[in-house]
Amino acid sequence: MIFDVNYGKMAAMKALITGGAGFIGSHLADALLREGATVTVVDNLSTGHRFNLAQHAGSTAFRLVDGDVLDKGLMEPLVQKHDLICHLAAIVGVRRVLADPLQCIVQSVHGTEVVLALANKYGCRVLFASSSEVYGKSDRVPFAEDDDRLLGPTRATRWSYATAKALDEHLCLAYHAQGLPVSIVRYFNAYGPRMDPTGYASVVATFIAQALAGQPLSVHHDGSQTRCFTYVEDTVRGTILAATRQKALGEVFNIGTERESSVLELAQLVLQLTGSAAEPVFVPYSEAFGAGFEAVPRRVPDTRKAARLLGFRAAVPLEEGLMDTIAWFRERTR
Repeated sequence: MIFDVNYGKMAAMKALITGGAGFIGSHLADALLREGATVTVVDNLSTGHRFNLAQHAGSTAFRLVDGDVLDKGLMEPLVQKHDLICHLAAIVGVRRVLADPLQCIVQSVHGTEVVLALANKYGCRVLFASSSEVYGKSDRVPFAEDDDRLLGPTRATRWSYATAKALDEHLCLAYHAQGLPVSIVRYFNAYGPRMDPTGYASVVATFIAQALAGQPLSVHHDGSQTRCFTYVEDTVRGTILAATRQKALGEVFNIGTERESSVLELAQLVLQLTGSAAEPVFVPYSEAFGAGFEAVPRRVPDTRKAARLLGFRAAVPLEEGLMDTIAWFRERTR
């Protein structure tokens, strides 16, 4: 079944979300269930959490399966029963990639191979969640979906995640050329409630946790590096549009806000919104990530394609999204 529906009209959809107990995946499950879809989540709970989905306990439209996408025996009957597969399962966070690049590569590439092969076998539509990391250290800003990518040497572990995600995209598009209905989204610095409070994959989570604890905010380098922090509500909306629109098939979309903020500006805003008396402290990249770490000075999406084909534009202001996220952190740490 290939969907071409308006957001909010998905009562007939049976969706399988890999990595659905994680930060973005759980919000995606919320949104699909809210619109009447039946949702199954498969997650190995290595970084996802059951409590992210506790609100759906007892729902006949929801099921959580504790398992790994690498397990084809587990995945095949699940894929067979669903119309749409949203493949979000991955190892995320620079520190985790640096600590175990082999697991990162295998989990990403082999997991995507399993999902795509099964979806192709049973005629499912696929939404693949990629990352702005695929652009590497390109200085051609804003990044457009078909721009050239620029990566560092293979000895630099930092680029293994970007390479794995790019290979995943190649696999998706190769399967699409064989007839598989698939769309790809590249996320730009999603943040919001349910981020891991340890901040393993988000500077926003790190800053909020430190501010609420009255600790100095660890700003890497001089804080001049910029990102486009996208509230998870917008990230999910873009994901669903890409997952359901006919025009999205065979396409890649940047899903993010065009508002560019420096990391130091983010730190100052978090301090202001939390009322913390702490101050930023500057940490060299080498101290945070080891010698030779290559940083990306700017990461900004060109969102014109998503606006044109999906009708997507990020709508939640950074200040508003941060206030909601801070409120969640406060409630979570009580």
